Amino acid sequence: MNTTQQQQQEQRSEAIERLGKLMGDFPIAMLTTSAQDHSLHSRPMVNVHKSLQGELWFFTHVHEPEVEEIRGNPQVNVAFAAPDEGRYVSVSGTARSLQDAKRSALLWTDECETWFPKGPSDPELALIKVEVERAEYWDKKSNAMVAVQGFLKSLAGGKKSEQLAHDKLDWQGSERPPST
Repeated sequence: MNTTQQQQQEQRSEAIERLGKLMGDFPIAMLTTSAQDHSLHSRPMVNVHKSLQGELWFFTHVHEPEVEEIRGNPQVNVAFAAPDEGRYVSVSGTARSLQDAKRSALLWTDECETWFPKGPSDPELALIKVEVERAEYWDKKSNAMVAVQGFLKSLAGGKKSEQLAHDKLDWQGSERPPST
């Protein structure tokens, strides 16, 4: 591997680590699926991941509409947002639904109890696995009020507004991180 490739790999690893940390801070994600009539449906999902390894996992029930929608069209989007903090993440990938008692027990968190009171051994419990294909994030370093004030000043010819840090990651055509 030459120096340029090594630098690109290091930058990519840093971006994946930063993305994983950003995503780990969001308690809820919005999963968007496509119905048979091509209409889009979004619903809140408990964020159970703590690091990004190239896939995301969510709990659902086997008879929920998202399970059927994923069977019909596995392309999904997962969005995370903390507008008050100026942090946003958008992930697209291919999803599938499965039942795996061992994985369910491994991924289970106290937050899941609210949505799934029968616990990880519930026979109706299912997992949604999203294999990440692309991800984008925006991360502002200061609070929202400062950014708004800075933006207004830049419109009036004053100081330049503070920008959101923005990066894109593409898993297609490159080496994927190891799966969990």
